[in-house]
Amino acid sequence: MFKSLKKPITKLLLLKLLLFIPVTSAFYYLNRSNEVKAGLEFQWDDNSAYRRLKWLQTDSERRNRNTLYFFLRPSDRKNGLLKIDMKIPKRFENSLKTEKITLCKVHIGGFDSRTKCLENIPAELELNKDENNASLSIYPLTPIPSNKDSYAIVFKLFNPRRSGLYQFHSYGQSAGKIPVSSYIGSWTIVID
Repeated sequence: MFKSLKKPITKLLLLKLLLFIPVTSAFYYLNRSNEVKAGLEFQWDDNSAYRRLKWLQTDSERRNRNTLYFFLRPSDRKNGLLKIDMKIPKRFENSLKTEKITLCKVHIGGFDSRTKCLENIPAELELNKDENNASLSIYPLTPIPSNKDSYAIVFKLFNPRRSGLYQFHSYGQSAGKIPVSSYIGSWTIVID
């Protein structure tokens, strides 16, 4: 009964299989996106004064709508912050508006959870656009404490037209008897 259902493997069938599998696998790899998520960051002038800060973006394509999270983790803040200053690259200043910038207490996502703002922190924002560079000054109504909570500066904007690396530098004025402004760190954003 089963002997009639068995077919011998012919040379033609074997040849079809040997040609069909490589062709279909080539189409599979051609249709995949060419994004490479590398965990490397290069600095041309790497010195001990540079501090790399964590960030997250929802879209890295040119001219796309993007949400950028600039994180201020507990390890980044040694003291409470009265004021935060950011130096913004020239290409980002055109699409930046103060209505689309927020400061919030954030839950930093991971493998099983998403990054989201838990609580908005009321703050006064001042955006200065000069010929050479732009800067953003953030004055929270209550100082950002140096506790175990993470905070984020959130930008909702359109990515610039040019791809490349864009570096945002941050400076903070510490809360204390003598308010001193010092370098917090830098975020290097990648636009493809």
